[in-house]
Formats: sequence, C-alpha cells, structure tokens
Amino acid sequence: MNFDLEKFKVHGEPLIYGAMISIALASIGIVVGLTVFKKWGWLWREWLTTVDHKRIGVMYILAALLMLFRGGIDALMMRLQTAAPDMKFLDAQHYNEVFTTHGLIMILFMAMPFIIGLMNVVVPLQIGARDVAFPRLNAVSFWLFFFGAMLLNISFVIGGSPDAGWSAYFPLASLEFSPTVGNNYYSLALQISGIGTLMTGVNFIVTILKMRAPGMKLMRMPMFTWSVLITNVIIVFAFPVLTVALALMMFDRLFGSQFFTMANGGMDMLWANLFWVWGHPEVYIVILPAFGIYSEIIATFSKKNLYGYTSMVASMLIISLLSFIVWAHHFYTMGQGVMVNGFFSITTMAIAVPTGVKIFNWLFTLRKGRISFTTPMLYSLAFIPIFTIGGVTGVMLAMASADYMYHNTMFLVAHFHYVLIPGAVFAVIAGFHYWFPKVFGFRLNERLGKHAFWWIIISFNVAFFPLFILGLKGMTRRMYTYSAETGFGPLNMISFAGALGLAIGFVILVYNIYWSTRYMPRDKTGDPWDARTLEWATQSPIPEYNFAVVPNVKSRDPLWAMKHDKQPLFEDQITKIHMPSNTGKPFVLGVVFFFLGFFLVFSMWIPAIVAGIGVLVVLAAMSFDRDHGFYIPADKVIKTEKKLGGGTV
Repeated sequence: MNFDLEKFKVHGEPLIYGAMISIALASIGIVVGLTVFKKWGWLWREWLTTVDHKRIGVMYILAALLMLFRGGIDALMMRLQTAAPDMKFLDAQHYNEVFTTHGLIMILFMAMPFIIGLMNVVVPLQIGARDVAFPRLNAVSFWLFFFGAMLLNISFVIGGSPDAGWSAYFPLASLEFSPTVGNNYYSLALQISGIGTLMTGVNFIVTILKMRAPGMKLMRMPMFTWSVLITNVIIVFAFPVLTVALALMMFDRLFGSQFFTMANGGMDMLWANLFWVWGHPEVYIVILPAFGIYSEIIATFSKKNLYGYTSMVASMLIISLLSFIVWAHHFYTMGQGVMVNGFFSITTMAIAVPTGVKIFNWLFTLRKGRISFTTPMLYSLAFIPIFTIGGVTGVMLAMASADYMYHNTMFLVAHFHYVLIPGAVFAVIAGFHYWFPKVFGFRLNERLGKHAFWWIIISFNVAFFPLFILGLKGMTRRMYTYSAETGFGPLNMISFAGALGLAIGFVILVYNIYWSTRYMPRDKTGDPWDARTLEWATQSPIPEYNFAVVPNVKSRDPLWAMKHDKQPLFEDQITKIHMPSNTGKPFVLGVVFFFLGFFLVFSMWIPAIVAGIGVLVVLAAMSFDRDHGFYIPADKVIKTEKKLGGGTV
C-alpha cells in the first residue's frame, strides 16, 4: 500500500491553518481539564455509556449547538465574501467548500440533531413512559450520528471538504470533476450518521405506538408527540433512499462503477432524483416536529387547549404523504417535460393547503386567549408571519414556468431560509427555552432571552429579505464574486450586516445559558409555565425513572385536568422500577465506524478491512449481551421523590 502524506494535507489558506491550531488547542484543553479535575471516570459513567433518553437528548442538543457555531461561521464567511464587489477573502475553491459544508451541517448536523434531541428528552415524558422502547439502540443512534458528524468536520483540515454543493449533483461530484477526497467524506459521513437516524425512526415509532401510559389513546397524544410519530414514519421511508444513493456514489468514486456517469450506461439525473426523493421529505422531517413544538407552546401560553386538534393531526398526515410526490420541483429546468412539470407543480401547490390549515388553527388558538409573551411564545408568534412569507414565495417557485426565472437565483436562497429558519431554527430555540427548566431545574433568563430574540428576528429579515430582491435582479446562488457594475453590492452589504446581527443574537443566547446557570433561582414546582401535558407532571430536574408512578390518562391535557378539574392522574402505589443498564458498546461502535469511514475516504484498504471486522465484532458482542437491566427499590424512589418535592408520595 503506497502511503502518500500529501493527500492528507490542505494547503494555502490561513483560515484553515488557524482552524487546525484552534482544534489542537481545544483538544489539549479538554484533555488537560478532564485530567486535572479527575473527570474521566465521570465522563465515562455518566455520559459516554449512558442509555438514558434524557442524557442522550442533551448530548444531541450540545452537538447541535456546536454544529450551529460551525455552520454559522461558514455563513459569516460567505456573507463577508459577497458583501462587496471583487472581494478576495475566499478564493473560488474555498468558497465552494464553505457553502457545501454550510448546507450539510445546518440541515443534517444542526437542525436534525436538535430536533432529535428534543424528541429524546420530551416524547417519553409526554406519553408517560420511563424510557424509549430500545434504550441501547438509542445510544447506538446517537454515537453513529456524532461520529458521522465528526468525520465530515475533520475534512476541512485533513484532505479537503466536499465542494459540489450540499446536493452534490453529478457529474460535478464525480471523480472526474471533483478529484479530491472531499466528496468521499460526503458519501461516507452521511451514510454513517444516516444509519443512526434510521434507527431513531424505528425506535420512536415503536416507543409511541407501544409504550403510552394507560388511557393515552392516539387521539389523546400531545401534538408534539403526533408530529414526532409522523416524522419518524417519514424517516423510515425516506432515509433508505439516501443510504442507497450514497452507497452508489461511494461505488462510483472508490471502485469505478458507472451509476451516475454520463457514459457507459450511467445517468447523472438518477442521482438528482434519488437525492430529492429523500431531500424534500427531509425538509418536513425538520419542520413537522417544529409544528409540534409551536403547538405545545402556543396552547400553553394562550391558556387554551389547541384549536382544531383533529384537523391538525390530519394536516400533518396529508403533508407527510404529499412530501413524497413533490421532489421534481427541485429541477423543473432539467428537461423532464411539460406533463411531469405540471404534475409536480400541482402537488407542490397542494401542500400549501394543509400547512395553511395549521396556521389558522394556531391563530384561532390565540384568539381570546390569555397570552403570556414569554421568550418561547415570542419565537412562536414571530414564526407565523415570517414562515408565511416563505410559504408564499414557495408557491411562486412551484409554478414551473415562473421557476425558469427564479431557479438557482438568490430568490431561491431567500425562500428556503424563510422556510427553514423560522420553520426549524426558531422552533428549536423556542423548544430549548420551553423545556430547559424541565431538564435542568431552572429557567433561562427572560430578559436576556428577549434581547436575543429581537436581535435574531430583526437581523434575520435584514440578512435574508434583500436576497429576494437580488434574485429578481439576476444574482445567481453560489456566485463567489461579482463586479461593481452589477449593482449587487449595497444589498449584499445590508445582508452581511444582518448576518452579523444574527451572530450577536446567538452569542447572547449562549451567554444566557451561562448566566442562568449561575444566577437563576431553581424551580421547585416541576411546572414553571403552568403547562398542560404530562412532561410537566414530574419533577425538575427529571429523575432517572421519569415517573415514580405511571400516570393514568383520562383526557387530552391530563396535567391541566388534574390541576383545574381535580382529575386524578397518579392512582397507583410506588413499587420497584425496572431500568436499563448503561453500556459502552455503542460508543465503541461509533469510534470503529469513524475509523472505517476515514480509511475508506482515503482508499486505505487494509486498515478499512480491519475496521470493518471491528464493526462486526462489536455488533456480535452487542447481540450476545445478556444484561437485563436493574431495579430501583421502592424505598429509594420514595426518598428521591421526597428530596425533589414530588407529588406522588
């Protein structure tokens, strides 16, 4: 095997050298800190080996916040490069790598893990369960996602990042036009993390269908749980398509197959179709749970039950079905003909109808409500008009003939940011504020939260609304430079100012976490928002077992009924509680998958075979693991409940 160090190097950019140094220093700092404070054992016992859905959820959210920082830096670099004519901050190749990794990280490694993190924390609590159906599989899901994300992130300092756009269209992503290893990272990192996401889909479908508390019928489930159930059904149907497409991409790039070539029987448009058969449902994988988050928050802070519950469920089911028959609207201009374009134009416009139903249901929930303008509620209220702008421009793009003018312009970039940022980012920030006291036992500071909100909301519109105008003036997406004669400069500078404002808003959000951790009073009630659903019926922070007694659900808002209608919720006696044991095998599996992916990226076949055997060995060890968990004695549960001030003792 010829070992060439040159293929590992990334040359010529001071920013990359700076990133290398910062990564090295941060890694040394973490190791030194854990060693000095003797936290290695704590890290292993409490986090790396955990199967507790709450801790796994927290790790997903921490990873998402880290990826938000990385993706945000990419966004600032792009906006700075285009802020004025003929900028030299990034060269063309580096700009290509930055916009590619920005899209990948923000959608797959920020929005999705943030959603899945909230899903992990909240769903078992909302249905009255003590954990997910398969706790160890849940840990495997997280570590595969995490090490897939890490594999992609090392690409910009070892070998080079993907550079063919987040959609990686062929033939641009082929070995002929992208000869570096960047798109090898793309195919392998996304496969590893995608397998973890697919496992999450199966796990949560089983959890919701089989582990609900007594009396919690499907039509009594909270709206967030409904949105998670439908989302995970989409995951189970959509992610295998991505996995197959990425495997074929890997074969083309590593083994010389011809699936997506333009000769020898290959078909470059096959990739575009496979990618978007997954890609458009992926949009709803992040947006449907966001709809569920907004539904919970709007009902809680309006002091009303959610208006039109049945129609809300029906609209999400319709959206999930339509999401699989709209994919070709991403390439109207690629020659599939009038009939095909017409069909996908109609289905794309049709998906606006059930989405509109949800908007009106939220508005009717707000009508005559006793509204509290908390930070989570402010994000939910801001979402409605901003997302509506994204939806209306989506209908404009859905018209195939008009899309010939809009396609691949900055108008499209503005549209999908007006959909995805209010439809996903605002939602996860709102959900983060809303459920934070449930996990950590104290609320985030409202004053700082509202400062961050106004910076983020105003700056978002300053950053992205000018892009609509730039698109209509003819500025194409992925243009890394332009001349002064185009007239694009002033609006791009305004957009850059908005991007800086967004960065300030997110810095305030992070500072709020630090400040609140030190100074905010601890919540002793478990229900700081006077909420309606089961997750608020247990203590804060949540005990290991979630509920000392499994609740008996008799209505759609069981906690509200218990507080205001004196409807009993905990009717059984405390007994011993069975819990799953921690295990380090999922973490080890993730590490071995990481090395398997890394060796395949560089075609290092012997180490890759060894790592592949390692994967099989760990899977076999997990298959033959006979651990059956442990019991928490009833007296220990009672002691914990008294300490936390639980109402079930």
